[in-house]
Amino acid sequence: MNTEKNMEKRIPRWLVLFLAAACGLIVANLYYAQPLVGPISSSTGISSDTAGFIVTMTQLGYAAGLLLLVPLSDLLENRKLVVTILLVALLGLLGAGTAANSAIFFTAAVLIGLGSAAAQILVPLAAHMAPPEQRGSIVGNVMSGLLLGIMLARPAASLITDLLNWRAVFIISAVIITLLIVLLRFFLPKRIPVANEKYSLILKSLFVLFQTKPVLRRRAFYQAALFGSFSLFWTVVPLWLSRNFGLSQREIAVFGFVGVAGAIAAPIAGRLADKGLSRKLTGAAFLIAALAFAFTHVLENGNHMVSLVIFCISAVLLDMSVSGNLVLGQQAVYALGDEIRGRVNGIFMAVFFLGGALGSALGGWAYAKGSWKLASVIGLVLPVIAFVYYLTENKTRRKYN
Repeated sequence: MNTEKNMEKRIPRWLVLFLAAACGLIVANLYYAQPLVGPISSSTGISSDTAGFIVTMTQLGYAAGLLLLVPLSDLLENRKLVVTILLVALLGLLGAGTAANSAIFFTAAVLIGLGSAAAQILVPLAAHMAPPEQRGSIVGNVMSGLLLGIMLARPAASLITDLLNWRAVFIISAVIITLLIVLLRFFLPKRIPVANEKYSLILKSLFVLFQTKPVLRRRAFYQAALFGSFSLFWTVVPLWLSRNFGLSQREIAVFGFVGVAGAIAAPIAGRLADKGLSRKLTGAAFLIAALAFAFTHVLENGNHMVSLVIFCISAVLLDMSVSGNLVLGQQAVYALGDEIRGRVNGIFMAVFFLGGALGSALGGWAYAKGSWKLASVIGLVLPVIAFVYYLTENKTRRKYN
């Protein structure tokens, strides 16, 4: 019988790598459209006034999936749930790749976001399977795959569009998700949760959990601030690289690949968290993120090549802080209890994802008003605010060390 107790005895390394790859491939669907707003708008007749909804509709679908579908992992058998939700993403990808007008594309974008929430069932599933003493490192390894998906999605979409066209991005992803559904159906272990509540009660409990779990509130806010600065950076930097450094779309894609190096912080943070260093690493993450934005102004009026290298270093530092702190946050909220892990993960991800959406919006506004200088100030302020809040943390209630 596949019980949670049996699952926690051991988790094969190949399965950890498989879950990491699956999470990365799934969550990448959320970001493919970001660098393709122009060609998608031209092909589907989306006006410049509503072009921003190309990304927004996917984000809304994802937020709905986090709050409405992810909590089902505390109620239904997880493998079947993941496969079913991914079928929704597959339908959305096929719709986006063949969309003839804006209505079809926007509908498809919502379905892509909704179905991509499956990744946030796989991450806590890995935590369920992991022995408690290895939970941080295993979650870190899985999250490194998810973060690689986030970071690689944009440059990959730009390169595929440059070689083929924007529709090929969604069609290729549809083929990948189809293969992933088959593999998950055969290789993902079953997990049948001990369900003592109805779905309606589980949904009602989301607000109660957020209200009564200070660790959840704090960790969600911490990551929302960092992900807001991360989203601001990657929304504005491509525009600045093109304007200030004259980089082409393909060169900007290469810059995006450079930032991927920051994902190495996820498994490292997981291992260090298992050794009780969560608090110190959390504070360091905020300071590194703020430093990344400040660093971009060093020698900004000097040699362009030197300035570009500095931007590359800043991208890596920022990505390291975000990926590392994400693992620390998930380890903290997962420790709140096996029976509520799906729900707290959904709340945690929804809050920090909203922080990312806010960061993108602020970045676009700031860049229009004051170019990179104003945008970078806002990007620096966000982790500083989180650091100030972090300093108020009550040591007697710190449960994630």
